[in-house]
Amino acid sequence: MGVYEKVAVMNLEVLARSRQHSHAFSDGNPMAEKSTRRAMLLTTVMMVVEIVGGWWFNSMAVLADGWHMSSHALALGLAAFAYACARHYRDDPRFAFGTWKIEILAGYTSAILLLGVAAIMVFESIVRMFKPSPIHYQQAIVIAVIGLAVNLLCAWWLRDHPHEHGHGHAHGHHGDHHHHHDLNQRSAYLHVMADAATSVLAIIALLGGLYFSASWLDPLMGIVGAVLVSAWAYGLIRQTGRVLLDAQMDAPVVAEIREAVEQGGIPARISDLHVWQVGRGRFACAMEVVAAPGVDAEVFRRALSIHEEIVHVTVEVVEAG
Repeated sequence: MGVYEKVAVMNLEVLARSRQHSHAFSDGNPMAEKSTRRAMLLTTVMMVVEIVGGWWFNSMAVLADGWHMSSHALALGLAAFAYACARHYRDDPRFAFGTWKIEILAGYTSAILLLGVAAIMVFESIVRMFKPSPIHYQQAIVIAVIGLAVNLLCAWWLRDHPHEHGHGHAHGHHGDHHHHHDLNQRSAYLHVMADAATSVLAIIALLGGLYFSASWLDPLMGIVGAVLVSAWAYGLIRQTGRVLLDAQMDAPVVAEIREAVEQGGIPARISDLHVWQVGRGRFACAMEVVAAPGVDAEVFRRALSIHEEIVHVTVEVVEAG
Protein backbone atom coordinates (compact mmCIF):
# COMPACT_ATOMS: atom_id res chain seq x y z
CA MET A 1 0.00 0.00 0.00
CA GLY A 2 1.38 3.39 -1.03
CA VAL A 3 1.91 6.38 1.23
CA TYR A 4 -1.09 8.24 -0.15
CA GLU A 5 -3.34 5.18 0.27
CA LYS A 6 -2.22 4.79 3.91
CA VAL A 7 -2.96 8.46 4.58
CA ALA A 8 -6.40 8.10 2.98
CA VAL A 9 -7.19 5.06 5.15
CA MET A 10 -6.04 6.89 8.30
CA ASN A 11 -8.17 9.90 7.42
CA LEU A 12 -11.21 7.66 6.95
CA GLU A 13 -10.61 6.02 10.34
CA VAL A 14 -10.29 9.40 12.04
CA LEU A 15 -13.49 10.61 10.36
CA ALA A 16 -15.36 7.45 11.40
CA ARG A 17 -14.24 7.81 15.02
CA SER A 18 -15.20 11.48 15.06
CA ARG A 19 -18.74 10.65 13.94
CA GLN A 20 -19.24 7.89 16.51
CA HIS A 21 -21.43 8.72 19.45
CA SER A 22 -22.92 7.01 22.46
CA HIS A 23 -26.20 5.14 22.06
CA ALA A 24 -26.97 5.44 25.77
CA PHE A 25 -29.91 7.82 25.42
CA SER A 26 -31.17 7.45 28.99
CA ASP A 27 -29.38 8.98 31.97
CA GLY A 28 -30.98 6.52 34.36
CA ASN A 29 -32.89 7.54 37.47
CA PRO A 30 -30.68 7.09 40.58
CA MET A 31 -33.25 8.64 42.94
CA ALA A 32 -36.00 6.30 41.74
CA GLU A 33 -33.65 3.31 41.94
CA LYS A 34 -32.77 4.10 45.55
CA SER A 35 -36.40 4.71 46.50
CA THR A 36 -37.47 1.45 44.85
CA ARG A 37 -34.93 -0.55 46.86
CA ARG A 38 -36.08 1.07 50.12
CA ALA A 39 -39.72 0.43 49.29
CA MET A 40 -38.97 -3.21 48.41
CA LEU A 41 -37.28 -3.88 51.77
CA LEU A 42 -40.02 -2.20 53.81
CA THR A 43 -42.76 -3.92 51.81
CA THR A 44 -41.15 -7.32 52.37
CA VAL A 45 -41.07 -6.80 56.14
CA MET A 46 -44.70 -5.68 56.21
CA MET A 47 -45.69 -8.60 53.97
CA VAL A 48 -44.43 -11.06 56.58
CA VAL A 49 -46.23 -9.21 59.39
CA GLU A 50 -49.56 -9.20 57.51
CA ILE A 51 -49.40 -12.84 56.46
CA VAL A 52 -48.61 -14.01 59.98
CA GLY A 53 -51.13 -11.62 61.58
CA GLY A 54 -53.90 -12.40 59.12
CA TRP A 55 -53.46 -16.14 59.66
CA TRP A 56 -53.22 -15.78 63.44
CA PHE A 57 -56.29 -13.51 63.78
CA ASN A 58 -58.26 -15.25 61.01
CA SER A 59 -58.80 -12.14 58.87
CA MET A 60 -59.13 -12.88 55.19
CA ALA A 61 -58.83 -9.16 54.42
CA VAL A 62 -55.48 -8.86 56.20
CA LEU A 63 -54.19 -12.25 55.01
CA ALA A 64 -55.13 -11.44 51.41
CA ASP A 65 -53.46 -8.06 51.75
CA GLY A 66 -50.31 -9.80 52.96
CA TRP A 67 -50.23 -12.20 50.02
CA HIS A 68 -50.96 -9.35 47.65
CA MET A 69 -48.09 -7.47 49.23
CA SER A 70 -45.81 -10.41 48.39
CA SER A 71 -46.53 -9.90 44.70
CA HIS A 72 -45.88 -6.19 45.12
CA ALA A 73 -42.58 -6.92 46.86
CA LEU A 74 -41.68 -9.12 43.88
CA ALA A 75 -42.65 -6.33 41.48
CA LEU A 76 -40.59 -3.78 43.40
CA GLY A 77 -37.65 -6.18 43.30
CA LEU A 78 -38.14 -6.52 39.55
CA ALA A 79 -38.14 -2.73 39.15
CA ALA A 80 -34.94 -2.40 41.20
CA PHE A 81 -33.34 -5.20 39.18
CA ALA A 82 -34.28 -3.46 35.92
CA TYR A 83 -32.61 -0.22 37.07
CA ALA A 84 -29.46 -2.13 37.98
CA CYS A 85 -29.37 -4.00 34.65
CA ALA A 86 -29.96 -0.86 32.61
CA ARG A 87 -27.14 0.87 34.46
CA HIS A 88 -24.76 -2.12 34.22
CA TYR A 89 -25.22 -2.63 30.46
CA ARG A 90 -25.50 1.07 29.64
CA ASP A 91 -22.38 1.07 27.40
CA ASP A 92 -22.79 -2.46 26.04
CA PRO A 93 -22.55 -2.17 22.22
CA ARG A 94 -25.07 -5.01 21.77
CA PHE A 95 -27.86 -2.58 22.71
CA ALA A 96 -28.26 -0.51 19.54
CA PHE A 97 -30.40 2.14 21.23
CA GLY A 98 -29.33 1.83 24.85
CA THR A 99 -30.81 -0.13 27.73
CA TRP A 100 -33.79 2.07 28.60
CA LYS A 101 -36.29 -0.52 27.37
CA ILE A 102 -35.14 -2.91 30.11
CA GLU A 103 -36.97 -0.58 32.48
CA ILE A 104 -40.02 -0.52 30.20
CA LEU A 105 -40.04 -4.32 29.99
CA ALA A 106 -39.97 -4.49 33.80
CA GLY A 107 -42.91 -2.08 33.94
CA TYR A 108 -44.87 -4.20 31.46
CA THR A 109 -44.13 -7.36 33.46
CA SER A 110 -45.24 -5.62 36.65
CA ALA A 111 -48.53 -4.72 34.99
CA ILE A 112 -49.08 -8.40 34.16
CA LEU A 113 -48.35 -9.22 37.81
CA LEU A 114 -50.97 -6.66 38.85
CA LEU A 115 -53.57 -8.48 36.76
CA GLY A 116 -52.53 -11.71 38.50
CA VAL A 117 -53.00 -10.02 41.87
CA ALA A 118 -56.49 -8.93 40.85
CA ALA A 119 -57.41 -12.47 39.79
CA ILE A 120 -56.20 -13.90 43.12
CA MET A 121 -58.17 -11.25 45.01
CA VAL A 122 -61.38 -12.22 43.21
CA PHE A 123 -60.79 -15.95 43.77
CA GLU A 124 -60.05 -15.54 47.48
CA SER A 125 -63.04 -13.28 48.00
CA ILE A 126 -65.45 -15.69 46.33
CA VAL A 127 -64.14 -18.57 48.44
CA ARG A 128 -64.60 -16.42 51.54
CA MET A 129 -68.21 -15.66 50.63
CA PHE A 130 -69.12 -19.33 50.64
CA LYS A 131 -66.87 -20.33 53.56
CA PRO A 132 -67.01 -17.55 56.16
CA SER A 133 -65.13 -17.91 59.43
CA PRO A 134 -64.86 -15.81 62.61
CA ILE A 135 -62.46 -12.84 62.53
CA HIS A 136 -60.51 -11.18 65.36
CA TYR A 137 -61.47 -7.71 64.19
CA GLN A 138 -59.59 -5.42 66.57
CA GLN A 139 -56.20 -7.07 66.13
CA ALA A 140 -56.70 -7.32 62.37
CA ILE A 141 -57.58 -3.62 62.15
CA VAL A 142 -54.31 -2.67 63.87
CA ILE A 143 -52.30 -4.70 61.37
CA ALA A 144 -54.24 -3.26 58.42
CA VAL A 145 -53.64 0.31 59.62
CA ILE A 146 -49.91 -0.36 59.97
CA GLY A 147 -49.90 -1.84 56.47
CA LEU A 148 -51.61 1.25 55.10
CA ALA A 149 -49.03 3.51 56.75
CA VAL A 150 -46.21 1.48 55.20
CA ASN A 151 -47.84 1.68 51.76
CA LEU A 152 -48.30 5.43 51.99
CA LEU A 153 -44.66 5.89 52.99
CA CYS A 154 -43.53 3.78 50.03
CA ALA A 155 -45.85 5.72 47.73
CA TRP A 156 -44.25 8.97 48.94
CA TRP A 157 -40.81 7.59 48.13
CA LEU A 158 -41.94 6.47 44.67
CA ARG A 159 -43.98 9.53 43.68
CA ASP A 160 -43.30 10.55 40.10
CA HIS A 161 -40.70 13.22 39.28
CA PRO A 162 -40.89 13.50 35.48
CA HIS A 163 -37.62 14.44 33.81
CA GLU A 164 -38.43 17.58 31.89
CA HIS A 165 -36.44 18.51 28.80
CA GLY A 166 -36.30 22.06 27.53
CA HIS A 167 -36.82 22.31 23.80
CA GLY A 168 -35.18 25.63 23.11
CA HIS A 169 -37.64 26.58 20.42
CA ALA A 170 -40.83 28.57 20.38
CA HIS A 171 -42.95 26.24 18.32
CA GLY A 172 -42.37 22.98 20.19
CA HIS A 173 -45.58 21.44 21.45
CA HIS A 174 -44.31 18.21 22.86
CA GLY A 175 -47.42 17.96 24.95
CA ASP A 176 -47.71 14.24 25.67
CA HIS A 177 -46.65 14.30 29.32
CA HIS A 178 -46.57 10.49 29.50
CA HIS A 179 -43.41 10.45 27.41
CA HIS A 180 -41.56 12.03 30.34
CA HIS A 181 -42.72 9.50 32.92
CA ASP A 182 -40.36 6.86 34.27
CA LEU A 183 -42.64 3.93 33.50
CA ASN A 184 -40.58 1.52 35.60
CA GLN A 185 -40.97 3.83 38.59
CA ARG A 186 -44.65 4.29 37.78
CA SER A 187 -45.19 0.53 37.77
CA ALA A 188 -43.60 0.27 41.22
CA TYR A 189 -45.73 3.19 42.41
CA LEU A 190 -48.93 1.56 41.12
CA HIS A 191 -48.11 -1.68 42.92
CA VAL A 192 -47.72 0.24 46.18
CA MET A 193 -50.92 2.22 45.56
CA ALA A 194 -52.79 -0.98 44.73
CA ASP A 195 -51.69 -2.41 48.05
CA ALA A 196 -52.65 0.84 49.82
CA ALA A 197 -56.12 0.63 48.26
CA THR A 198 -56.41 -2.98 49.41
CA SER A 199 -55.45 -1.88 52.95
CA VAL A 200 -58.10 0.86 52.94
CA LEU A 201 -60.75 -1.57 51.75
CA ALA A 202 -59.65 -4.11 54.37
CA ILE A 203 -60.00 -1.50 57.13
CA ILE A 204 -63.50 -0.57 55.89
CA ALA A 205 -64.50 -4.24 55.81
CA LEU A 206 -63.12 -4.91 59.29
CA LEU A 207 -64.81 -1.84 60.80
CA GLY A 208 -68.10 -2.83 59.19
CA GLY A 209 -67.79 -6.32 60.60
CA LEU A 210 -66.80 -5.07 64.06
CA TYR A 211 -69.52 -2.45 64.53
CA PHE A 212 -72.33 -3.61 62.22
CA SER A 213 -71.77 -7.38 62.06
CA ALA A 214 -71.43 -6.99 58.29
CA SER A 215 -69.00 -9.86 57.73
CA TRP A 216 -69.95 -9.93 54.05
CA LEU A 217 -67.99 -6.68 53.59
CA ASP A 218 -64.71 -8.58 53.91
CA PRO A 219 -65.02 -10.52 50.61
CA LEU A 220 -66.93 -7.70 48.89
CA MET A 221 -64.07 -5.25 49.46
CA GLY A 222 -61.70 -7.82 47.96
CA ILE A 223 -63.70 -7.81 44.72
CA VAL A 224 -63.89 -3.99 44.66
CA GLY A 225 -60.13 -3.83 45.12
CA ALA A 226 -59.62 -6.31 42.29
CA VAL A 227 -61.57 -4.09 39.89
CA LEU A 228 -59.51 -1.06 40.88
CA VAL A 229 -56.20 -2.91 40.51
CA SER A 230 -57.26 -4.27 37.09
CA ALA A 231 -57.98 -0.74 35.83
CA TRP A 232 -54.53 0.47 36.91
CA ALA A 233 -52.86 -2.57 35.35
CA TYR A 234 -54.65 -2.04 32.04
CA GLY A 235 -53.47 1.57 31.83
CA LEU A 236 -49.88 0.58 32.55
CA ILE A 237 -49.97 -2.23 29.97
CA ARG A 238 -51.14 0.23 27.32
CA GLN A 239 -48.39 2.76 28.11
CA THR A 240 -45.53 0.27 28.29
CA GLY A 241 -46.83 -1.82 25.39
CA ARG A 242 -46.81 1.18 23.04
CA VAL A 243 -43.16 1.81 23.84
CA LEU A 244 -42.11 -1.83 23.47
CA LEU A 245 -43.93 -2.14 20.13
CA ASP A 246 -42.72 1.27 18.87
CA ALA A 247 -46.36 2.22 18.32
CA GLN A 248 -45.80 5.95 18.66
CA MET A 249 -46.25 7.39 15.20
CA ASP A 250 -49.15 9.42 16.62
CA ALA A 251 -46.87 11.18 19.13
CA PRO A 252 -46.65 15.01 18.86
CA VAL A 253 -42.94 14.77 18.03
CA VAL A 254 -43.81 13.21 14.64
CA ALA A 255 -45.65 16.36 13.59
CA GLU A 256 -42.70 18.44 14.79
CA ILE A 257 -40.33 16.46 12.58
CA ARG A 258 -42.53 16.89 9.53
CA GLU A 259 -42.85 20.62 10.19
CA ALA A 260 -39.08 21.10 10.60
CA VAL A 261 -38.24 19.24 7.38
CA GLU A 262 -41.10 20.21 5.08
CA GLN A 263 -41.55 23.83 6.21
CA GLY A 264 -37.95 24.77 6.85
CA GLY A 265 -37.50 26.99 3.81
CA ILE A 266 -36.12 24.28 1.48
CA PRO A 267 -38.61 22.54 -0.82
CA ALA A 268 -38.70 18.99 0.52
CA ARG A 269 -41.16 16.19 1.24
CA ILE A 270 -40.82 13.24 3.64
CA SER A 271 -41.64 10.10 1.69
CA ASP A 272 -40.88 7.64 4.51
CA LEU A 273 -40.66 8.28 8.26
CA HIS A 274 -40.05 6.07 11.29
CA VAL A 275 -40.02 7.45 14.85
CA TRP A 276 -39.51 5.49 18.06
CA GLN A 277 -38.76 6.25 21.70
CA VAL A 278 -35.28 5.55 23.08
CA GLY A 279 -35.52 7.22 26.50
CA ARG A 280 -37.76 9.31 28.73
CA GLY A 281 -38.89 12.09 26.40
CA ARG A 282 -36.22 11.14 23.83
CA PHE A 283 -36.80 9.87 20.32
CA ALA A 284 -34.93 8.54 17.32
CA CYS A 285 -36.05 8.90 13.73
CA ALA A 286 -35.11 7.56 10.31
CA MET A 287 -36.51 9.17 7.18
CA GLU A 288 -36.34 9.38 3.42
CA VAL A 289 -36.67 12.93 2.09
CA VAL A 290 -37.40 13.90 -1.51
CA ALA A 291 -35.59 17.18 -2.30
CA ALA A 292 -34.07 19.14 -5.17
CA PRO A 293 -30.70 17.98 -6.57
CA GLY A 294 -27.70 19.06 -4.53
CA VAL A 295 -29.51 19.30 -1.15
CA ASP A 296 -27.43 17.58 1.53
CA ALA A 297 -28.87 15.49 4.35
CA GLU A 298 -26.99 17.65 6.86
CA VAL A 299 -29.44 20.48 6.11
CA PHE A 300 -32.29 18.46 7.59
CA ARG A 301 -30.23 17.24 10.55
CA ARG A 302 -29.53 20.86 11.45
CA ALA A 303 -33.23 21.70 11.10
CA LEU A 304 -34.07 18.96 13.59
CA SER A 305 -31.26 19.84 16.01
CA ILE A 306 -33.39 22.51 17.71
CA HIS A 307 -35.67 19.74 18.98
CA GLU A 308 -33.75 18.41 21.97
CA GLU A 309 -36.04 15.41 22.36
CA ILE A 310 -34.84 14.07 18.97
CA VAL A 311 -31.49 12.52 19.88
CA HIS A 312 -30.74 10.22 16.92
CA VAL A 313 -31.45 11.12 13.29
CA THR A 314 -30.87 9.16 10.10
CA VAL A 315 -31.67 10.95 6.82
CA GLU A 316 -31.58 9.66 3.26
CA VAL A 317 -32.09 12.28 0.55
CA VAL A 318 -33.64 11.25 -2.78
CA GLU A 319 -33.46 13.69 -5.68
CA ALA A 320 -36.83 14.82 -6.97
CA GLY A 321 -37.45 13.49 -10.48
